[in-house]
Amino acid sequence: MVTGLFLCRGDLSPEACRTRVDFSVDEILSRCPNETQAVLYSDDCMLRYSDENILSTLTTDRGVMMPSPRNVSLNQSDQFKELVLTTMKQAANEAASNNRKFDARKVIWTAQQTLYGLVQCTPDLTRQDCLRCLQISINQLPTDKIGGRVLYPSCSSRYELYPFYNETDIGRPSPPPVSTPPVSAPPRSGKGGNSNVLVVAIVVPIVVVVLLFIAGYCFLARRAKKTSNTAPAFDGDDITTVESLQLDYRIIQAATDNFSENNKIGRGGFGEVYKGTFSDGSEVAVKRLSKSSGQGDTEFKNEVVVVAKLQHRNLVRLLGFSLEREERILVYEYVPNKSLDYFLSDPTKQAQLDWTRRYKIIGGIARGILYLHQDSRLTIIHRDLKASNILLDAVMNPKIADFGMARIFGMDQTQENTSKIVGTYGYMSPEYAMHGQFSMKSDVYSFGVLVLEIISGRKNSSFYDAEGAHDLVTYAWRLWSNGTAFDLVDPIIVDNCQKGDVVRCIHIGLLCVQEDPVARPTLRTIFTMLTSNTVTLPVPRQPGFFAQSRPEIDALDSDQSTMSKSVPMSVDDSSITDLYPR
Repeated sequence: MVTGLFLCRGDLSPEACRTRVDFSVDEILSRCPNETQAVLYSDDCMLRYSDENILSTLTTDRGVMMPSPRNVSLNQSDQFKELVLTTMKQAANEAASNNRKFDARKVIWTAQQTLYGLVQCTPDLTRQDCLRCLQISINQLPTDKIGGRVLYPSCSSRYELYPFYNETDIGRPSPPPVSTPPVSAPPRSGKGGNSNVLVVAIVVPIVVVVLLFIAGYCFLARRAKKTSNTAPAFDGDDITTVESLQLDYRIIQAATDNFSENNKIGRGGFGEVYKGTFSDGSEVAVKRLSKSSGQGDTEFKNEVVVVAKLQHRNLVRLLGFSLEREERILVYEYVPNKSLDYFLSDPTKQAQLDWTRRYKIIGGIARGILYLHQDSRLTIIHRDLKASNILLDAVMNPKIADFGMARIFGMDQTQENTSKIVGTYGYMSPEYAMHGQFSMKSDVYSFGVLVLEIISGRKNSSFYDAEGAHDLVTYAWRLWSNGTAFDLVDPIIVDNCQKGDVVRCIHIGLLCVQEDPVARPTLRTIFTMLTSNTVTLPVPRQPGFFAQSRPEIDALDSDQSTMSKSVPMSVDDSSITDLYPR
């Protein structure tokens, strides 16, 4: 049995809390891969898991005290200590009594300084346990310092002489109950009783009419606001249905300056992508599906339904869509650094990808796929993982994009067959490309190709037998077999990388592209392999691939793919949408 909980600081928004928890999950798995119990404290989030039941259980061991390095002046120490303890105990009493088990407050210390205090318990504690935990925590505070905090798995307390929390987001305490006069005995008879009945008979209908009027006004106002040409408000907590994501076409048209060429930032197999700016200044990426693309209404709705249900820092966030005027448009968060493909295909950009960033990108992609496969509410097979579908944000964090080809699996489903092959040759697993069989291990194969591309700095489609290998997988396997795996590494990073980590990643990449899907590790195992050097990796066997022949480049444009009489092949990384295997 495993039980776990997290506690975000009470002033955090739900979106910020989700981000902190995602980070903490990754961090705790990395730091404590083999522990049965662990607690991770960060500035505004606590994450805990155990092989014992920790819910509704007071725990005051494994505490951490973090004092400020500065002392209170000696002539003020007694007064300061009294102010801190008084303020924190008042906050503790309030926190223990409310449902959030949280309170924050401030008091004047000097003419120039204000004392800020915050206390919080995990909401599963009873009032008595919360108060007891906070009393223990407060008694441990280093009141001879100008600031400090004490953290326990069940509660925390902190004070500072600066505002360390968001004052506007802490919420206001519930007002005290209004005192009411004693209830007198009801009148026995006469006019008094009849007058009370008459007042109720008049007031109740009036109140009902007023409430109905207010409700009707709010409804009409909301509809008017929805159809007005203003910037949409993107709040993840309000997205409960696909309909709530639908945007007015005119807003999108205005944001992209009527889909101006100057705003075009990309072109994919299913249409063009534009940068848009709404009237409130928020930037978005607008994917305008071409009418001639292979993606029909079914795939379009599939992408909306799937992506709307996904929230992870390594997945591109869908903000809305439009189906007006025969247009099919998806609106995503704007990711400024374009795609991984953009960096791998441009030698001048490639230099920006040092080993630290490449290793971070590999880990981020693994986290995103792991979320799709096991940690989201759905089991999702992406089916089109490739470098052009890995976007990079402002700090080069990877975000997986383009879910038009994704398939949702049932809870106990592990594999599916299809007669319609979709995806990109070179990234496709052999069993999928040749027989239409896809599973989570199909995405694992694609991930393995991505790992080899990131390490080598070369695209899988750049070989064409020029170096005695028809693709990157074949080339990497030959080097591995010859004991010269390090020759695969991009010369740009070869002198500034951790050789052991690089070779380990090549090893993992080759395990991912094994011919037998059963021999490929799961994403959970892959993530453990990436984050722990103590895990022994199995010996890879010859990878699975299928022969490709060099196409006639001048006979095809950059968005086409073709198939020879005997084997499949492609010019580049464009997506195949309608191809039936023999």
